Amino acid sequence: MIPYFCRPFYIILMTNKKKEWFKDWFDTKYYHILYQDRNDDEAQLFMQHLISFLALNHDSTILDLPCGRGRHAVFLNSLGFDVIGADLSENSITFAKEFENEKLHFEVHDMRDPFESKFDAIFNLFTSFGYFNDENTNIKVLKNLKNGLNQNGVLVIDFMNVNYVKKFMINHEVISKNNIDFTINRSIDGNFIKKDIQFIAGGIAHHYTENIKFLPLEVLKNYFKQAGLQIKHIFGSYDLTAFDTENSNRLILILE
Repeated sequence: MIPYFCRPFYIILMTNKKKEWFKDWFDTKYYHILYQDRNDDEAQLFMQHLISFLALNHDSTILDLPCGRGRHAVFLNSLGFDVIGADLSENSITFAKEFENEKLHFEVHDMRDPFESKFDAIFNLFTSFGYFNDENTNIKVLKNLKNGLNQNGVLVIDFMNVNYVKKFMINHEVISKNNIDFTINRSIDGNFIKKDIQFIAGGIAHHYTENIKFLPLEVLKNYFKQAGLQIKHIFGSYDLTAFDTENSNRLILILE
């Protein structure tokens, strides 16, 4: 048995144990508390712009990967599409399964693994690429996405514009949500954009990180070439405005 006076220290060590950061962080309730104010209206408007631009037929099959708790997948399904949402977080998929119907399904899937099915469109949204330290693993993910497309299928990657992030990064802030004060420190360390997240909840100190590879467009182009993908269109916002290297806040890529 752990002595009483050691227990708080032990708990802190456990929340900092070395794991893949996305497995550790995304599967907690605190991730969803911190990001609970995501703009759903903006997300839905983005989907409407995207569907209109891609001119997808209503019998098209769409994979939303990773889908989180399914906000994009549910909305796409409401437009009449046959949608599968997939995510590594079992907790998120359990939540999303409450919305399933004949044309909307959710499953646990690691995007490092190949798909059994093929799709007319695959959406990789909300900066859900560049999680992995190894460049080859990120390229492997792209190859999986490419191989998951039907003939003439389209891949959409919604990434951050790293030049914009570097220019306007807020290095330190405290965000209060549900009576929890999240202390956020951001930095660019080598080839990664890092977000350090610390807070106390339930009398326990928590510490998580988000590490996304610093991937300018030119680096991504090299990744795409190695994965056999071709860029068809590039946009710089959820309104699908033209991409500007310094001033666009998003980097939205349409690939085949």
